[in-house]
Amino acid sequence: MAWLAKSLNSSLGKKLLMAITGLFLISFLLVHCSLNALIFLNDGGAAFNEGAEFMGTNPVIRTMEIVLFAGLLLHIFDGLRLWFENKSKRPVAYAKVDGAANSKWYSRSMGLLGTLLLLFLILHLKHFWYFSRLTEGLEDHTLYAEMQSVFTNPVVVIVYVLGCISLGYHLLHGFQSAFQSIGWNHPKYTPTIKTIGAIFSIVIPAVFAAMPVAFYFHLIQ
Repeated sequence: MAWLAKSLNSSLGKKLLMAITGLFLISFLLVHCSLNALIFLNDGGAAFNEGAEFMGTNPVIRTMEIVLFAGLLLHIFDGLRLWFENKSKRPVAYAKVDGAANSKWYSRSMGLLGTLLLLFLILHLKHFWYFSRLTEGLEDHTLYAEMQSVFTNPVVVIVYVLGCISLGYHLLHGFQSAFQSIGWNHPKYTPTIKTIGAIFSIVIPAVFAAMPVAFYFHLIQ
C-alpha cells in the first residue's frame, strides 16, 4: 500500500483526491436538495417527513452516511493540505498580483469559501442532523417542524443564505475543476461541463437558500 500513499501524497494525487471526493459530495447535494425540495409541495411537510424518515431508517442510507462523512473529512483535509502547500511555495507575497488577469476571484478564494462552508455546515449539522439522528421525539416534533422553528430567527436565515451563496461560488469553480483533474478536459466537452456546472452552482444553492426564506416569510405552511 506504500505506492498508494505515495501516489496520494503527490501533487497530482492530491488534486485527484480532491476531485473524486468533490464529485461524490456534488452527487450528495443533488440527492439532499431533491429531498428538501419536497417542502415546496406545501402539504404540511407530509412528503418531506416521509422522505426524511426513509433516509433516517434505511440501513443502506445510514451506511452511506458514514461514507459521506468520510468523504467530507477527506475533502476538507485535502483542501487544507493543498491550500497550505500553495501558501508555503510563496512565503513572501508578491508586491502586486493581477490575479484577475488569469482567474476569477472565487477560483483564487477556494480556501476562504471552503472555510465559510465548513462553519455553515457545523451550524447546519447542529440544527438538523443532530436533531434527527441523536435526539428522541421525532414522532412528536418532526424534522419539518424543526425547520419551521429554526427558521423563525432572522439571523439564522441570513447565515443560511450567505452559506448558500458561498456554496454557489465554491461549486462554480469546483465543478469544472473536478472534471479537469480527472482528465475530462477536452475542447469538445469542456464547454458543456462548464455550462452544466454553472447551472448546478446556481440552481442547487438557490433551492437551498429558498427554504429558510420561504419558512421565515410563511410562504409555505
